[in-house]
Amino acid sequence: MTSKKPYILAIESSCDDTSAAVLCGEKVLSNIIASQKIHQEYGGVVPELASRAHQQNIIPVVHQALARAHVAKEQLSAIGFTRGPGLQGSLLVGVSFAKSLALSLDIPLVEVNHLQGHILSHFIDKEGNKKPSFPFLAMTISGGHTQILKVNDYFSMEILGETQDDATGEAFDKTAKILGLPYPGGPLIDKYAKEGNPHAFSFPFPKVEGLNFSFSGLKTSVLYFIQKNVKENPNFIQENLSDICASVQYTIIEILMRKLKKAVSQTGIQQIAIGGGVSANSALRATLQHYAKKDLWEVFIPEFQYCTDNAAMIGIAAYYKYLRKDFADMHVTAQARYNF
Repeated sequence: MTSKKPYILAIESSCDDTSAAVLCGEKVLSNIIASQKIHQEYGGVVPELASRAHQQNIIPVVHQALARAHVAKEQLSAIGFTRGPGLQGSLLVGVSFAKSLALSLDIPLVEVNHLQGHILSHFIDKEGNKKPSFPFLAMTISGGHTQILKVNDYFSMEILGETQDDATGEAFDKTAKILGLPYPGGPLIDKYAKEGNPHAFSFPFPKVEGLNFSFSGLKTSVLYFIQKNVKENPNFIQENLSDICASVQYTIIEILMRKLKKAVSQTGIQQIAIGGGVSANSALRATLQHYAKKDLWEVFIPEFQYCTDNAAMIGIAAYYKYLRKDFADMHVTAQARYNF
């Protein structure tokens, strides 16, 4: 029996993960992600290598997504894709593939803003998954973005504050690199921090107006701190790794929480939803749950599979656009910088 809800194939290729998902309405039938290991030896994502890997991965990933969902391409109602923001070369692979497939199947094409996808991942239909109601506050925290937004509707989002320089994920990864940890370093800092004392070392908090963020100063202070102590004791990092990780992580989370508390105070909104790769951080999730109990916030934290870049979040955003018949034409192009 054919479902009355549309089948949507979604494609995400904004950075170094090639992902495809199939959704039936708000329900995810498959969500396939192919990660690129090659960047580890360079300590960060190399754009040219990323785009080449996307070219190799996209057909197998889409094929696997359709097969796992038990959906034939002829059953698809639309193709959703990430238009931006992201790496231009990586985005081009996904955009070009989506356009070609939509054209061959003669079905609509739906462009999606990557950041809106992170926020709308909270509306994926799953048993036991409570969805936020409008308006709510959203905090997107990843390797490339740090923002606090007021979400009035699925596609009406107002930026209240954003980073003026580095993003949260970049602060984690650069700290890890300073400590000699492999890329991606954010998850490793989270791992080592669990064994450390978050108050062992203190780092400065940036003084930034309003609800905006800054992490470049923290990154510099960590670098100078490590250089100074390693000069005095060559084994300083090895002997204090867990405490360093815990202290840096505590500082980053405290920076985020101070701004979030200020946003709640200014707007009176106590529904908080987070998204982006850093939302997988265990200490941040625990801190948010603490505030949920302490200040009666209603907190929405995505499943781990929907924290990092994935096509399911693109699919849910594409679904809501599909309902509005908000389609893209075949002249659409990738956009590295893509505002709401």
